[in-house]
Amino acid sequence: MTSIDLNADLGEGFGRWRLTDDEQLLTVVTSANVACGFHAGDAATMRRVCELAAERGVRIGAQVSYRDLAGFGRRAMDVPSAELTAEVAYQIGALEVFARAAGSRVSYVKPHGALYNRAVHDEEQAGAVVAGVLLADATLPVLGLPGSRLLELADEAGLPPVTEAFADRAYTDEGTLVPRGRSGAVVSDPEAVVERSLDLARSGEVTAHSGARIAVRARSLCLHGDTPGAVDLARRVRERLETSGVRVEAFA
Repeated sequence: MTSIDLNADLGEGFGRWRLTDDEQLLTVVTSANVACGFHAGDAATMRRVCELAAERGVRIGAQVSYRDLAGFGRRAMDVPSAELTAEVAYQIGALEVFARAAGSRVSYVKPHGALYNRAVHDEEQAGAVVAGVLLADATLPVLGLPGSRLLELADEAGLPPVTEAFADRAYTDEGTLVPRGRSGAVVSDPEAVVERSLDLARSGEVTAHSGARIAVRARSLCLHGDTPGAVDLARRVRERLETSGVRVEAFA
């Protein structure tokens, strides 16, 4: 039977402000990418999400980012390698404290936003992320785009690479994400997102922005938690997958 992991970006709040419905999304997903305070999240939020995830048996992942609260981690930044390595390790370590306190642990790492996209092609920045993961825990899997330098370098360093796909983001013919600033970069039609999810899980392919069919073979499927109606959409995706014979489970 085909199987796939469902992950979502959670804990994306700060103080009294909350962006994601963490409680409800944690009833749907199998892996939680928890903001570690650099693009969103604070200590209390991180602790709360870790406790909820542990209670529900959801795997906890560290979503590391450039230090960019004002830009939600989506602005291009040039961070020296040594500094980025230390900041990645710092974020993982901070989340690990709350994961352990909740009776769980940080089980993987996923970059966020601009750092995620930069690490697809940028050797130096991808290497700094991998070095940061190694500094924190040399056993942690790393999530990223298929074919990215991030996953290639993680694999070379002995970190398990986990390929990831996005049902609600448009793809280029090269298999990268269409930049958010471009028209059509985000797939907003719920039914299209549901059908793309099933397509990705069963065929390992998706229709690119150009209309071409491209291979995107992924072990984990990301459901963005900051889109309108995110919880209902996540439930629809999971239900469609399961009723179509796809087993939804955390990646090994």
